[in-house]
Amino acid sequence: MYLTIEKIQKSFVNDRKENVKVLDGINLNVKKGSFVSIVGPSGCGKSTLLYLVAGLDKADSGEIRVNGDLVTKPGPERVVVFQEAGLFPWLTVLENVTYGLNLKKMPKEEAKAKALDVLKMVHLSKYVNSYPHELSGGMKQRVSIARALVMEPDILLMDEPFSALDEQTRMVLHKELLDIWRKTKVTIFFITHNIREAVLLSEEVVVFATRPGRIKEIIPVPTMKDGVTPDSVTLNTEQRILSILQEEIEKVLKEEIGDDYSFKTDHLHRGDSGDMGSHI
Repeated sequence: MYLTIEKIQKSFVNDRKENVKVLDGINLNVKKGSFVSIVGPSGCGKSTLLYLVAGLDKADSGEIRVNGDLVTKPGPERVVVFQEAGLFPWLTVLENVTYGLNLKKMPKEEAKAKALDVLKMVHLSKYVNSYPHELSGGMKQRVSIARALVMEPDILLMDEPFSALDEQTRMVLHKELLDIWRKTKVTIFFITHNIREAVLLSEEVVVFATRPGRIKEIIPVPTMKDGVTPDSVTLNTEQRILSILQEEIEKVLKEEIGDDYSFKTDHLHRGDSGDMGSHI
């Protein structure tokens, strides 16, 4: 396996100085070049795990390895795309994308050529001289993805990158991300609340239990030879994930409302996207 996560434990100290366990014994193997998504209730440790893989935080115990090498700090082979694009407002699109290459002391013309190739891939060639305030939300996120891809990472870590976008823009970016993944063969580790998004994009969906975060089930998403998931498979997989999560969502609601809460499936707020738990 390319990315191996073994026996990961992680806790935080809350405002009341209490030790709160966030991740409890996470074991996960991710193949090189695969697309894996994690879904689960709010606060179950999805993003925490991503930050551990990125080397932005440290586990209390356990190991994370990439291609056999122990992860102890951030590295160029692992690049994160956050919920917010995080672009430098005083730099143009091209300058934002070449920023990391400049830090690596890459010759300017080489960096520019690489950036232009990636911007073409995300369909932003006409906006290389634009500034972030001149772009839509979806375009900003495409710049963020281009800025990550230009570094040629082995693993692209994506923390709910499309959560703030409207549904139409999300659909466009889903297609573009899949095209990029198939072209570059980059390994994608994707965090989302949106069940449908996870099913449409991924080869595997990892379903997390509520805090402390544990892997409840790993669900493969079958595709046809052309890489398309049939609608019937998508619907069945969504329903399977939803049924797994119902018990976990009930636990969260009982914590918020009390033990006298009576859970009923049709009382669960769930939009057409299958977005579970983001409203809690």
